[in-house]
Order: sequence, then C-alpha cells, then structure tokens
Amino acid sequence: MDMASSSILLSEDHFLCSICLDVFTEPVTTSCGHSFCITCLTKYWDSRDLYQCPLCKETLYRQPELRVNTMLREVVENFKKMRDRGKDESPPKLGKVPCDVCTGTKLSAMKSCLLCLTSYCETHLEPHQIAPALKRHKLINPVENLEDRICKKHNRLLELFCRTDQTCVCQFCTEADHKTHDTVPIEEAFGERKAHLEKTEAEMQQIIQERLEKAKEIKVLVDLSKRDAEREIADSIQVFTALVRSIEKSQDELIEVIEEKQKAVERQAEWLIKDLEQEITELKRRSTDLKQLSHTEDHLQLLQNYPSLVYKHPPTKNMSEISVHSDLCVGTVRRAVSQLEETLNKEMEKLPEVKLKRIQQYAVDVTLDPDTAHHKLLLSEDGKQVRRGDIPQNLPDNPKRFDLFAIVLGKDGFSSGRFYYEVTVNGKTRWTLGVARESINRKGSVSPSPEYGLWTVVLMDGNQYTACASPHVILSLREKPQKVGVFVDYEEGQVSFYDVEARSHIYSFTGCTFKDKLFPFFIPSNNDDGKNSAPLIISPVNHIG
Repeated sequence: MDMASSSILLSEDHFLCSICLDVFTEPVTTSCGHSFCITCLTKYWDSRDLYQCPLCKETLYRQPELRVNTMLREVVENFKKMRDRGKDESPPKLGKVPCDVCTGTKLSAMKSCLLCLTSYCETHLEPHQIAPALKRHKLINPVENLEDRICKKHNRLLELFCRTDQTCVCQFCTEADHKTHDTVPIEEAFGERKAHLEKTEAEMQQIIQERLEKAKEIKVLVDLSKRDAEREIADSIQVFTALVRSIEKSQDELIEVIEEKQKAVERQAEWLIKDLEQEITELKRRSTDLKQLSHTEDHLQLLQNYPSLVYKHPPTKNMSEISVHSDLCVGTVRRAVSQLEETLNKEMEKLPEVKLKRIQQYAVDVTLDPDTAHHKLLLSEDGKQVRRGDIPQNLPDNPKRFDLFAIVLGKDGFSSGRFYYEVTVNGKTRWTLGVARESINRKGSVSPSPEYGLWTVVLMDGNQYTACASPHVILSLREKPQKVGVFVDYEEGQVSFYDVEARSHIYSFTGCTFKDKLFPFFIPSNNDDGKNSAPLIISPVNHIG
C-alpha cells in the first residue's frame, strides 16, 4: 500500500493544526512532539513572552529554530490530494450531523460551535478559523440538538454537573439554585459515569458468565440423569427379562407336567372303562342265562344248573374303590409358583450389586487434611490412613482443627454433583464414617445428626451398627463389613453406605438439604486396649466386574 492509498484510511482530524483548526500548512514539530503550521506557531510565540507549546504548555527557554517536518508535509500533501480527488469524483456525502448553514444539499458538519449553537461544514467553518473574535468560540466535534446543551434558564452552556440533583447545569446555576450543591465539571462527571457504566457492564458480563456456567452445569446434570435413567432402564430390562424367561419356562414346564398327568388320568380311565365293559358283558350273559333258567318248567334242569349259575360266577368288583383323581395339578402349580418366587428373590438380590457397580464410576481421590486432624490422631505420610494415638501431638491450633473429638476430614470438599469413596475398616471394633458440612463446629462438642451437619454410620462394641439419623436407626447386617463405600448425590440430597465386599446396601439418608460444601468424615475411635488399633484406610476403588 502506497502513501496516497493509506492516507484515505485516516480522517482529517489527524492533520489539523490545533491553532488554526485547519489542515497543516508547512508543518513543524516541537521538541515535545506536537505539530503546528509554521506560521501559526510563529505568530503564537510572537504574541507571548514565554515560548510554550500551545497544547501541553511545556516551556522552552529560548526560541527554537523552526524547520518544516518534510515527512509530515508529504503525508499532508498526499492526504489533501486524495481528499480533493474524492470531492471531484463523488458528490458530497451526507453526514450524521448536517451543516446548519448549507442550503439545498447539506454537507456533513466538521464542527459544532457551542456559542453560536450552529454546526458548520468545512467551507462554512472558515470564519471561525480566521476571524479573531470567532476563534475564541468553543468548537466541538459535530453533534445534533445543540440547544439541548444550553441552559434554558440562563441561556449559557451546560458545562457543569450537579451531583446533588443529578442534572447538568451552567455556571450561573451554581450561583443561584445550585449554590450549595456538589457540582463538578461535566467532563469529570462524564468520566465517573463512564467508569461506573464500564464497571456495571463488567458485573453484568460476570453475571451472564455465571448464568452460562450454571446452564452448562444443569445440562451436564441432565446428561448424567439421562445416562442414569438409561442404565436403570437397562438394569430393569435385564431383571424383568430374566423374570419373564423364568415365568415362561415355569409355565412351559407346568403345562407339560399337567398334560402328562392328564394323559395318565386318561389312560387309567381307559383301562378302567375297558375292564368295566368286559365285566358288563359277562354280567349281561349270565343275566340272560339266569332269566332263561327262571322260565323253565323242567324241575330237573333247574335244580341241576342252579348251582353253576348262582354260586360259581366270579364276584363283581366294588366300584366305590375305583376313582380318577382330578386335583393332581394343584401341587404342581404351587411348586411352580414357589420356584418363580425363588427366582424373583435371586434377581432382586442382584439389584444392590448392579447399583453399586454404577455408583463406583463416581469414585474420587480422597486425602486426609492434617489441618483438621485432632491432636491425638496419627496420619500416614500419603494422607490415606488414620489411627488413634495415646499421646497428644504438639500441633499448631487453627480454626479448622477439631479440639474435642478425634475427628479428621478429607482435604477436598464437594458442593455439587456426585462422589464416592471406599474405606477399609477390617480389624476394627469401633469407627465412624460419612460426610460433614464445612460449617460443622470444630471447637467443642459435635452432635452426630443431620441437623448439625453430619451424615454418618457408626460401629460400636464390634457388632452394633447405627445410622446417626433423627432418631438413630439400629442396623441389622447379615455380615460384618470389611470395606465400606460412601456415596453422595448432592442435588438429590442423598448419602448412602455400602458393604463393598458383600456388594450390599447398608443405609441411606434421603431428602437431605445441603447448603455448603461436604467433606469426607472419619473417626477411628479409641484403641480399646489394642483391640481397635487398626487404622482406617482410604482404599482405591476396584470396580465390580
């Protein structure tokens, strides 16, 4: 890009002499770096006793030798050529603020005069740049509605701002109605208001950013909920599919057994009917013989055949002893239902294992916070183990440390989402595990209940497990947990405990309201003459396969 083409990227304001307010003619540059027309600067110094820069008022001890800034002059000349060429090639452009003097097509105003209350284009501005009386007028960048900048009461420029009444005033106003008020130059008030607007805008941007982050967080939670719902659906499908298959299998087996029993009944009935038909045929034959014998008149024949027909025929069967059992399927149905119930119980037992597997994906790395540990607690160097000591340690006191009960918290707290961790309790007869609110009392007594910011499960005397709810809940566990899993769903208000080895649920606090951060909570309890000396160990989570 050459000099000429680059000059059109600059406005005329870049090349105005601050004395004559016109484009530089033979520009010179002072030692302080400001530029003026050589004639304007010479006349300015001739009319004064001191040699000062008209802009920054820097004083020079002798009149310097003025030399034309040739490079600046060349730039200005190129700018003038480009400007003039633009005027010749295209019609005047209408600006946002038109010249008040132009008739017909109004050109764009170059300056507005606060004394004349008029905006001038470049041509009509010349008198203000030449006439000594007009040079003293206050010119500003062109603006509309100049009458709004004049005090309606005193017809003077509004150049002050009254902080008391929050309005713009003129100099005469400060000597009358606003005499005792707090007034400052309008430029100062402008700076203050602009700074306040910038601060307000920055605060607004921060609020917007916070809302965007919250919306993003909600979307993440919705996605997590959606994935949980999908997993719940998949688990339920798995369970109910197994149940349906078991029902169908039991039904098929039951139908097969019933059909076989029905066939056996039919065969038995067929045999009985055949046997009865044979007996009926024989009885009918003998009945015919007896009937014929009863009608004979031959005395000798009747007496001779009577014994063979009456005493020698086979005895008839007792029909009361013959029956077909119609209730043979009742026991079969009962057994099938019992088997189905057993299958259902087995599938239900799988649910805690499935849920624990899903929960383990929220495992976090928990490390004990030594700044919270009671002075009788001994922590491992890696912050993963804690046990109770007998001799108090010389530890610095701080607001975070528990001073009455042997408690220690995890280093990191959680104020949203879900988290899970596991603690090995093998070999211990007493312990307390759970989560605590950040605002829990550190000095003095600590009440183990949700009302005071604690959600815990306690082992006492080796076999008595208690959930510290309100009131406390005695837990009946089939097995003694060797490793306990603690799960928190902050948004759902839930704290759950699991027996990791048995893959079973221990207890859940539900419907909780969490107002600040939650921290993992540990009490290894006293040693009980060495019976409870084993440490609580924060264990890495081995996901169920």
